[in-house]
Amino acid sequence: MLSSEALLQAQCPTTSGRPFQQSYSTSLCRLKPSRLQKRLSARAVSTDEDVDLDVSVDKGLQKLIDTAGAGVSVTSPDWLTQLGRLWGGKSDVPVADAKAEDIQELLGGALFKALYKWMVESGPVYLLPTGPVSSFLVVSDPAAAKHVLRSTDNPNRPIYVKGLVQEVSEFLFGDGFAISGGDEWRVRRKAVGPSLHKAYLAEMTNRVFGPSAQNLCSKLEVVARSGENIDMEACFSQLTLDVIGKAVFNYDFDALTTSSPVIQAVYTALKETEQRATDVLPLWKLSFLHPLIPRQRKAMEAVQLIRATTEQLIAKCREMVDAEEQARFGEDYINEADPSVLRFLIASRDEVSSRQLRDDLLSMLVAGHETTGSVLTWTLYLLEQNPSTMAKAHEEVDRVLGEKAQPEVADYQQLKYLLRCVNESMRLYPHPPVLLRRAQIQDELPGGFTVPPGQDVMISVYNIHHSPAVWEDPEAFRPERFPLDEPVPNEANTDYRYIPFSGGPRKCVGDQFALMEAVIALAVLLKRFDFRMVPDQDIGMTTGATIHTQNGLFMTVKERPRQQQASVSGKTVTSPQPVTVNA
Repeated sequence: MLSSEALLQAQCPTTSGRPFQQSYSTSLCRLKPSRLQKRLSARAVSTDEDVDLDVSVDKGLQKLIDTAGAGVSVTSPDWLTQLGRLWGGKSDVPVADAKAEDIQELLGGALFKALYKWMVESGPVYLLPTGPVSSFLVVSDPAAAKHVLRSTDNPNRPIYVKGLVQEVSEFLFGDGFAISGGDEWRVRRKAVGPSLHKAYLAEMTNRVFGPSAQNLCSKLEVVARSGENIDMEACFSQLTLDVIGKAVFNYDFDALTTSSPVIQAVYTALKETEQRATDVLPLWKLSFLHPLIPRQRKAMEAVQLIRATTEQLIAKCREMVDAEEQARFGEDYINEADPSVLRFLIASRDEVSSRQLRDDLLSMLVAGHETTGSVLTWTLYLLEQNPSTMAKAHEEVDRVLGEKAQPEVADYQQLKYLLRCVNESMRLYPHPPVLLRRAQIQDELPGGFTVPPGQDVMISVYNIHHSPAVWEDPEAFRPERFPLDEPVPNEANTDYRYIPFSGGPRKCVGDQFALMEAVIALAVLLKRFDFRMVPDQDIGMTTGATIHTQNGLFMTVKERPRQQQASVSGKTVTSPQPVTVNA
């Protein structure tokens, strides 16, 4: 006999782990009780099961039938909350009390803002229902986040995996280390990690980070002379794609000046990943339909182009290494002519297929470009909104760089305040704002909350970073909250109060790369220019893989005269005031 859960699962095209979407309205949840029972009976008969609805429909399903019979839409917050309570059963986990305005925010805005509201109302651990048999357990507590993250792909405590992230991203990343798990992930992480060694980062500072930022300066010079404004979010996206192309592939996408089909393909693939995570009807799961659906065809073509380009670069690099017979072993191997990650991995003679190598490098390309672009966008926004902090950053850059146009490695170590500005920006605008995991077995979180097998867990990094229980004056942009004479904040020295790079075994492998790239770029730009927001601009916030503006970050740019740079030194600055984003 089929259970009510099985019947619901078969009849409703669920989107497990997705925030409130209109997934059930067209098939089951708007039917009158009589029509619903007929469809359930037909479903049961088709499986050769003799189902007596009077017996098999449990109390939870009967309540669902009653709700549907009352004509309540799937987007009704009361209906969704009731589903959550039914799902929770005897659990003492609070359920998010959604309101009509929250539904609109979820369908067209920033999910993390609604998650924060529910944290205030329900506490640091609560249930977010997404359908009759699917939900998120939302975690906004540092101790619980620490427990989950340290139990993800941990051979000594294998409780959690990436789950939904892997499902919606596999078409792009394949078996890349960013989404793979278990032994496969551990092998690939061990192979890729050493490529980001100290000598490599030093070489990137001199050969990639600084020169790429100078290329952006050339573009901004033209804008400054014209007096026009420019979308700095778009500029930073182009800059970071150029950086990651050179750093990973030794390939110049030239995104700041030209239009490349590879660039558009990356954006198309990223957009498809985002859409898959929120699809009302996940037809992407039916691969045989892909050629018939325009969006899927476009995504397939984009991925094919990215993979073909990557494979060509890998083949070319293999030929060069074989011809030169320069392969060397050792953690700090670096080729002076080509210090890229690709060159390192091939020269290390690691036994790996071209497909695996391609997927690993694609993971670095896409993730590294998207996140750092967002970090730069919001850091510049916060600095512009806080003139005293901007003045302090200008003073440090002018003092450390002197007459130099870009920092060297030793200079990076002295740009402590600018680094704290980036750290604080990543607290206020973490990228990504949520981390998704799935329980493989039953678990218990600190605080006594039970996590059943198969449960999707959403760690709200945004909530942890904005919680008044975790941070003093959490909405204020205060780089000084991270003292210059103390270590750079991370998950370990803050006991998971600060997790912009995640934590545990699956912590971001490129954290130091991202910080250096962001600080060097900002130092180069602040050395040359003053930035001012276009007045009366409502930038808003929305989410994809990271936190984006809704309408761009448009600024006017003015070159700083040398006398202005000198006058900043020694200027007294006061603590900045809190910043509120117009969303």
